[in-house]
Amino acid sequence: MKGVVLAGGLGTRLFPLTKITNKHLLPVYNKPMIHYPIQCLVNAGITDILIVTGGNSAGDFLQLLGNGADFGLKRLNYAYQQGEGGIADALKLAEAFAEGSPIAVVLGDNIIEGNIKRAVDDFKSQGGGAKIMLKEVHDPERFGVALVKDGKVIRIVEKPKMPETNLAVIGIYLYDATVFEICRRLKPSSRGELEITDVNNDYLQQGKLTYDVLQGWWTDAGTFESLYRSATLIRDNGANRMDV
Repeated sequence: MKGVVLAGGLGTRLFPLTKITNKHLLPVYNKPMIHYPIQCLVNAGITDILIVTGGNSAGDFLQLLGNGADFGLKRLNYAYQQGEGGIADALKLAEAFAEGSPIAVVLGDNIIEGNIKRAVDDFKSQGGGAKIMLKEVHDPERFGVALVKDGKVIRIVEKPKMPETNLAVIGIYLYDATVFEICRRLKPSSRGELEITDVNNDYLQQGKLTYDVLQGWWTDAGTFESLYRSATLIRDNGANRMDV
């Protein structure tokens, strides 16, 4: 299995911090933000990783990360996203890298306390399809929200005004190689973007979507509040338990 970290976007919710740099290069306590999703993949046994980024600071990722030797990676690749087409649009850039292999996708501003290795191992034995990671949150209206019944995902609604549950679909996804075909046939949403929720719903309609509930805390770091919370959680729980 290969890993993909999506680290593009304009980071408008963190302006003016992102006026001169990519959001994923900002510090979260004692490390650049991009370190955390990479370490998440490494801890799951994935050492062949692609970073998808964009904007004027794309070259800074190479200067920071080099060939991934600091993480013990077998290979670290880079791809450049033109414009702002959404998460699923950025994911399309990973098709040549995947070479038909399943992929683990982590959004670049996602930080977890625990480990996704169990979910990755379960997905490998699943025989294709997709697996999403869920977590109970206090503000589900910010995320895609999953309704689960009898151990199965019934539906996923993107940023609902009145969420049916507080189970957020966090930014960690496991896909087989058909994900790229799904991305190609997606239509832009009302926001003008190719939505990752539409990808997950496509797998759901095929009956090929499973889920796992993440253990330990999780946060994104895409707003001032969540960026501060991320640093506090890491500080208060040691220098990042993901390194263990």
